[in-house]
Amino acid sequence: MDSDAENSQQSSRVLAKWLIGGFVIGASVMGFQIFQQNKKKKRPIRVYMDGCFDMMHYGHCNALRQARALGDQLVVGVVSDAEIIANKGPPVTPLYERMIMVSAVKWVDEVISDAPYAITEDFMRKLFDEYNIDYIIHGDDPCILPDGSDAYALAKKVGRYKQIKRTEGVSSTDIVGRMLLCVRERSTGDSHNHSSLQRQFSHGRSPKSEAGGSGSGTRISHFLPTSRRIVQFSNGKGPGPDARVVYIDGAFDLFHAGHVEILRLARGLGDFLLVGIHTDQTVSSKRGAHRPIMNLHERSLSVLACRYVDEVIIGAPLEVSKDTITTFNISLVVHGTVAEDNDFQKEKGNPYAVPISMGIFKLLESPLDITTSTIIRRIVSNHEAYEKRNEKRGDLRLQIIW
Repeated sequence: MDSDAENSQQSSRVLAKWLIGGFVIGASVMGFQIFQQNKKKKRPIRVYMDGCFDMMHYGHCNALRQARALGDQLVVGVVSDAEIIANKGPPVTPLYERMIMVSAVKWVDEVISDAPYAITEDFMRKLFDEYNIDYIIHGDDPCILPDGSDAYALAKKVGRYKQIKRTEGVSSTDIVGRMLLCVRERSTGDSHNHSSLQRQFSHGRSPKSEAGGSGSGTRISHFLPTSRRIVQFSNGKGPGPDARVVYIDGAFDLFHAGHVEILRLARGLGDFLLVGIHTDQTVSSKRGAHRPIMNLHERSLSVLACRYVDEVIIGAPLEVSKDTITTFNISLVVHGTVAEDNDFQKEKGNPYAVPISMGIFKLLESPLDITTSTIIRRIVSNHEAYEKRNEKRGDLRLQIIW
């Protein structure tokens, strides 16, 4: 009898252990499944956008901002020089500089160099399988390949395509037209060359239809700044109470890789980079009546889109005064060695006299020897290559894509 009771108790204990063990294992399995589901749900949505990004402007930056808003991570493909030359002619800015520009946009998480001009089925599979891309993004303007096909037809076919709105008020055509105004005085009788050069950037539209004017190939900016757009580009954060604020100022016209690199160096010298953008009037007085090419608000947006910049002063005075330094709690004022007009130290009214006297001025060695004039000269020097190529094809409707 006692033996039967002991056996019964032992059986009960074994059964209890099995039940408890089974419950623990079951709970573990369920927990693992829930973890896997959550992990799957939390995987970031990765979106892809490609382009040439030649003569990059705030319209490109706004496109990248919109693309980034459609996912958690933005991967950008930058088309190679060889692909651009084969399809359109030589780019104004080489791949190295275009990579610097795209990588510096604060909404970009990853950059793919030497991306193909057209998305092939093989490259699309690579995007999906190797880069874990969920969607391919492009603007609402049509992108037609030389053979007449839609460049994004494959992505649309598999349901992995999303579209963003094109930024109005700026285009490569528009910018080239403004550049031509700057160089017109060099060769007043060369209006034909000016017109043909602009057409290469104009999707085949004539300068007259682009400008709505006399066909001179020039036009004023159609950009209308709004507070909402500025907020979209802003970081929305000020410096901390003990932050080391670094200040750099300039025109930042035709924002280029030289600007990006000097801003990168300046940001590394402190905790907060404040950038002063000079007024159109100030730039014109220093560099000529046809400068700047981009107006104050356009230049401000381009600078704000840069990941190294924390804040800008829109319409900063040429002279860095004691009041400016005190108001913004500036610890260091810097300037690059490469600039359009770098004779400020020889001038009677040195705009940096105050920070120099305070011992808070530093001249930075510019990493790249590029200025706005460099970009304009490239446009002019590339003209013959554009024209020769188009004469061979009998087609002046050379398109620039993003």
